[in-house]
Amino acid sequence: MIQATSTAQHLSTLLGNYPGTRALLDGEIAAGNYQLDLAPVKVPNTAFKRVVRSLEFDVAELAIATFLQAKALGKPLVLLPATVVGRQQHAKLVYNAARGPLSATDLTGRRIGIRAYSVTTVMWLRGILQHDHGLNPANVTWVTFEDGHVAEFKDPPNAERAPAGKTLQEMLLSGELDAAIVGEPPAAHATLAALIDDPHAAAVQWCKHHGAVPINHLVTVSAKLCQDNPDAVREVYRLLKAAKTQAGLDTPAGPDFLPFGLDNLRPSLELAIQYAHEQGLLSRSLSVDELFDDVTRAL
Repeated sequence: MIQATSTAQHLSTLLGNYPGTRALLDGEIAAGNYQLDLAPVKVPNTAFKRVVRSLEFDVAELAIATFLQAKALGKPLVLLPATVVGRQQHAKLVYNAARGPLSATDLTGRRIGIRAYSVTTVMWLRGILQHDHGLNPANVTWVTFEDGHVAEFKDPPNAERAPAGKTLQEMLLSGELDAAIVGEPPAAHATLAALIDDPHAAAVQWCKHHGAVPINHLVTVSAKLCQDNPDAVREVYRLLKAAKTQAGLDTPAGPDFLPFGLDNLRPSLELAIQYAHEQGLLSRSLSVDELFDDVTRAL
């Protein structure tokens, strides 16, 4: 719970502890007339179903692919132009080098393990493989380990569920999977390697080419909060931006993976919408501007 004045309005909040949010969560930045009541969740993505299915929070961190799916379905959520998780994605596609060489152009007809079909990192890498390496995602078997966050979404025919009790890394090492997309590097193993050559350089070049970054998690607010108390929404954005500034993240040496503001986010959001729509994640296409309302669009 982030302390504020005794008469503060309480806002139910889901937000992870990252370098760019730490000053806010630690109380180093005054919350003024609003109190962020933080959900006791160590890993925010474990609560994303609660954000889009039961609409539990006034303020919530959310993966962009999940938000786009929810927005296309008319869920009453509004995007803040505030990124809290962003990173290079190319290194997240891995394979077992002990089983022989494998490149991005060799993946047609292969089996790729993923946590869930609609995971944001998977969305970005499918788009990268399609547009930069000529892979048709429909010609891959996507092996999943859990459902997506949005209940209405159903996996496509070329996705299958991994056998119960199996783990992604075990299947990758045994050869049951040819490659895998991982949120974090798998446990240290000498034979697991990035499938895309020089993934750091490839990621930097991708950002330069597109003038965008492959954002992961942004902050959303309930449409009701925007309607009933726009000042609270503006204050939440101010707090998030101040926390990023206090962490010294406003002037990165390379691409800014935590962009704030609609103008800075627009190229990344346009690509996210394009990739999500191409991959069948969305029930309808979206425009960038409809992700926001009059309050958040002006932030």
